Amino acid sequence: MNAQEIETAILAAHRGRFDDHPPVAVGPFHDEDAVYRGAKAACAALGFIEVDAECLGRAWQAMTTRLGHLDASAWPATPADFGLRDFPPQARVDAFAPCPIALGLYAVLPDAEWVGRAARAGIPTVQLRFKSDDAAAVAREIDAAIAAVQGTDALLFINDHWRQAIAAGAYGVHLGQEDLDALTAQEVQELRASGLRLGVSTHGYAEMVRADAVSPSYLALGAVFPTTLKKMATAPQGLARLHDYARLMRGYPLVAIGGIDAERLPQALASGVGSIAVVRAFVGADDPESAARMLMARMREAPPA
Repeated sequence: MNAQEIETAILAAHRGRFDDHPPVAVGPFHDEDAVYRGAKAACAALGFIEVDAECLGRAWQAMTTRLGHLDASAWPATPADFGLRDFPPQARVDAFAPCPIALGLYAVLPDAEWVGRAARAGIPTVQLRFKSDDAAAVAREIDAAIAAVQGTDALLFINDHWRQAIAAGAYGVHLGQEDLDALTAQEVQELRASGLRLGVSTHGYAEMVRADAVSPSYLALGAVFPTTLKKMATAPQGLARLHDYARLMRGYPLVAIGGIDAERLPQALASGVGSIAVVRAFVGADDPESAARMLMARMREAPPA
């Protein structure tokens, strides 16, 4: 089969799953291999941005070589086909400290007061996302958040401020892709050696591969649905992509995030992730404590993925 025929076969097999994403222009090709070229073109037509279409084209090429034939009905979901290292990642010598495979309901919160409120409501995983350029204010808020979860079972992650999180003795830290890219190899090692757990935001295949290179404690996958809380560089991923991401990265604790409320929670959980992150569904509720109980009940009642 030539590249055009391969593109047509892949589109015929998968277009129905990704009809919520408009096509994008295919970027440059870096190989004459027909499977790579056809798969990359197909993935661009399915709405994957350039870096993800390139990543998928290479993965399809590797999958075809491994199988000995093209299977257009399959979708790449084997870590080795993406150049990922041995799974589970927790067994790697450079792995960050582990966290539970199922982090449960995960509340992302603006300040220490909300952290304490969520922890006392029984939410098992909480994140302080405190935005300030005042280093002293950040340190005070982190200290207050750590104090706020004492006496509860909540695991506290600090967004962005990893040095302050180390100094304060937090459970873990969460970094976005730009924050991760800004770290030097020495700083990554410093963070790993501290014993803090590391969570990393991802928004597609290329970013999952990038995050995997440092063997973090968990991966956040999103934004699954539209969200107005922050400006996203990528379109909402949708449920079909979430299912595929979870299949590929199933060796990690996985957190689905972005626009998830009580109605959408079971749909996101069905992908196989072990955690659902919420912001407005808790902070924006008329009765946050009742909302927390209801959301956690929905997680318990959801059928196994």
